[in-house]
Amino acid sequence: MRVLECLPALVRDDSRISVVFAHDPTSAFSDGVLDLLRDAGCRIMPWDQLAEAAPDLILSASENIDIPDGDCPVLVLPHGVGFQKMVPDSRTSGTRLSGVVPDRLLESGRAWLALSHPDQEQQLLAAHPKTAGRTLLVGDPCFDELRASRARRASYRTVLGVDDDRRLVVVSSTWGATSLVGREPDIPARLLASLPYDEYRVALILHPNVWAAHGAWQVRVLLASAMEAGLILVPPVHSWRPALVAADLVIGDHGSVTLYGGALGIPLLLGAFGRDAVPRTAASALSEIAPRLDPRADLHRQVVTVIDGREQKPGAALAQHAFADPGHAHARLREALYRLIRLPEPHWSSPGPPTLDPPDTSFDKTASLPALRVTSTLTAGEPAQGPTVTVRRVPAAVAGPGPESPGTYAHLAVGESEKDRCLAESASVILAERPAPSAVGALTWIADTLSRYPGCLLTATVTGLRTVLVGSRDGRVVTATVTGPAPEPGQVAAVVYTLLRADRPFPDGPVTLCLGERTEDVVLRLRPAKTFP
Repeated sequence: MRVLECLPALVRDDSRISVVFAHDPTSAFSDGVLDLLRDAGCRIMPWDQLAEAAPDLILSASENIDIPDGDCPVLVLPHGVGFQKMVPDSRTSGTRLSGVVPDRLLESGRAWLALSHPDQEQQLLAAHPKTAGRTLLVGDPCFDELRASRARRASYRTVLGVDDDRRLVVVSSTWGATSLVGREPDIPARLLASLPYDEYRVALILHPNVWAAHGAWQVRVLLASAMEAGLILVPPVHSWRPALVAADLVIGDHGSVTLYGGALGIPLLLGAFGRDAVPRTAASALSEIAPRLDPRADLHRQVVTVIDGREQKPGAALAQHAFADPGHAHARLREALYRLIRLPEPHWSSPGPPTLDPPDTSFDKTASLPALRVTSTLTAGEPAQGPTVTVRRVPAAVAGPGPESPGTYAHLAVGESEKDRCLAESASVILAERPAPSAVGALTWIADTLSRYPGCLLTATVTGLRTVLVGSRDGRVVTATVTGPAPEPGQVAAVVYTLLRADRPFPDGPVTLCLGERTEDVVLRLRPAKTFP
């Protein structure tokens, strides 16, 4: 993945270079590699033919491969931030420093290790003296691309379905037993249950080794409830980068994604930090300054505290500790590549970091409208202002039934295409998932829905730019006009439901809808009786 991300900018428009990909099928994490390369249109060579191909340069983002004998140089790119993690050694029963090639390849004088920071050279010399003279300081092309793409943040959020009124919490987990998901496998679901649906979206970035080891089918099965609750499951290839740029908060561990997020200045919480993290690295510095998530405490409160800036942000200090001279990694890497391949660099200008493409959302199987547990309260207001209805919605797939208390009303709201028949037949409110083409069409849909779901009390559908029709079991129909952004029918239905449960007459005027810190004016009008077709 890392080679596919950075190589095109290095060799573009150069007909002197031919790139062929060799795939090692013996890797424990090779699942999906061939599909990835074929989807990208790459020319693929069988691994056992690599020795016969006589390449001029072998470029890899994995150090744990058996390079055949020969004399061509081998340039190893980091596939994360530096050398910050101990991983199982497939050649022995112990562990090894991730990112360092075998001693045999170092002794041959063929290997070159790309570094993102000068401190990494001293780290490698202390841990592996044979790396002396075998390193190249180039910076981090991935970090440069992330920085260059911050101007496109709003467009990434739009593609991910995160509107201006919501905050995006990105959960990032590396692989292994000490990772965040390894220790807290239900953390995405618990976040979705704790964060109000109208104020937050939650996305999950899993290390590619998780996908390769378990398979996409197994990953989705293990996250089924969270996905039904609206979890954005980020595809394992390139989309994690624009998703990270779009984040308002990162909850992560000692993986590189967390470090990238902190270095970009994104607020973060450490939900786990494994013993396999290497001391005196940028990752260990992150562990010393980043606030910790308490998985058993109030998750909503912790998220709000960090996003609102009441906790320290690592930001620039962390970036200085991890990345040398940001913005120049592609130019330095291209210079190193052409020098090793013994070709003069192209005469056109040195490459800068490209901006990232929008995230791929075709992989996301999240329902467009999850079933929601809704709690609401009513506060009387001045006659001219009308009452205030405070609404909190959380996905039903991860939240238990909402208990009622004096002055608090709870109900279940589902979309018209809800697949769980038990939820649909238990819902008090059924919501249209597409705007009605006209008022007559909306009234027809309301009547049909009430007849198909005899257990529901209300139905609601959008009929115009800022208008919602809400039909009740007793035949009344309310026209609701929202003065703010385009309304969600479930929000307006919650206002009408609250008034009904409180035995309050519908006001011929405004009601204030309160959704967390956001308020909207909703003007209700009771339509004449017998309005159904």
